[in-house]
Amino acid sequence: MAVIFNLESERDKGGDALDRLTKMVSADLVRVNQLILQHMQSDVQLIPQLAGHIIAAGGKRLRPLLTLASARMCGYHGPRSAGLAACVEFIHTATLLHDDVVDESALRRGEASANVVWGNKASVLVGDFLFSRAFQLMVQDGSLRVLEILSGASAIIAEGEVLQLMTSNDTTTTEQAYLEVIKGKTAALFAAACEVGAVVADRPKVEEHALNTFGLNLGIAFQLIDDALDYSAKQEALGKTVGDDFREGKITLPVILAYLRGDATERAFWQRTLEKVEQDDADLRQAIQLMERHGTLKDTVARAAHYGAIARDALGIFPEGPEKRALIDVVDFCIDRGF
Repeated sequence: MAVIFNLESERDKGGDALDRLTKMVSADLVRVNQLILQHMQSDVQLIPQLAGHIIAAGGKRLRPLLTLASARMCGYHGPRSAGLAACVEFIHTATLLHDDVVDESALRRGEASANVVWGNKASVLVGDFLFSRAFQLMVQDGSLRVLEILSGASAIIAEGEVLQLMTSNDTTTTEQAYLEVIKGKTAALFAAACEVGAVVADRPKVEEHALNTFGLNLGIAFQLIDDALDYSAKQEALGKTVGDDFREGKITLPVILAYLRGDATERAFWQRTLEKVEQDDADLRQAIQLMERHGTLKDTVARAAHYGAIARDALGIFPEGPEKRALIDVVDFCIDRGF
């Protein structure tokens, strides 16, 4: 796989891409945040407390931004996109709560995760509450096509999480199986977040499909970079500890490539540390050294650049404009995190 990519110029553009996009849709984003605050309320006080904790740690609202920008690029400037962007954020937040329980994560963007503060049961149940709120927002929108897209994405996300559970600790996992996992657990919501932008604008199916393709490939690239970053010191800047995936025995692309390229001794190391999860303090450093020896982190970033190129090309049918330029710059931002 060969990708021609001007790293320096692209990296210069990517650094503040989300800031520019946020400013572009700032009025809509205010409404999104209002809807999030409104719909996370409950007479059961633990619900807004816990939901507020995870939502406040939710980062830059990338998925809602994609919905708002996609709708604007398609010519829509009405109120529906804000409701759907809030819906997308609730789905994402619910999955974060469930993921942290499954992964036994202690931190979420540098802060104690909700399952550490309130326990696993509360986190799972509040996650269910947020999923329910998302479906209420879908119903309020009134579009069966929107309901079809977002409910379908929710089901695919759940399938992706279960598939990841099945491949966890299995060093024989193939790259194709890994891609199926990240298409489900990450890329499906990116795709849906973008696609509904064309739906609210009443655009033709070809534009729905183009935005789905854009979001899907952006999501794959995003997750590939996340998985590479787990073995990079840059993780500390993101509020995460290095090697969380390694300690949990997760099989990601850097591991898959290192296992395939290694000799019998190296494969025995991966089997001990990831299948049996028998690890000592020196094992993470050895894992990173093996990845560096075989170039697996570099190649994972190259794979991300490949999917990023597909995402950019998918926008080719749309006319030039600030929203299209901003979405292309977001692709660069997501990939540039790996450098």
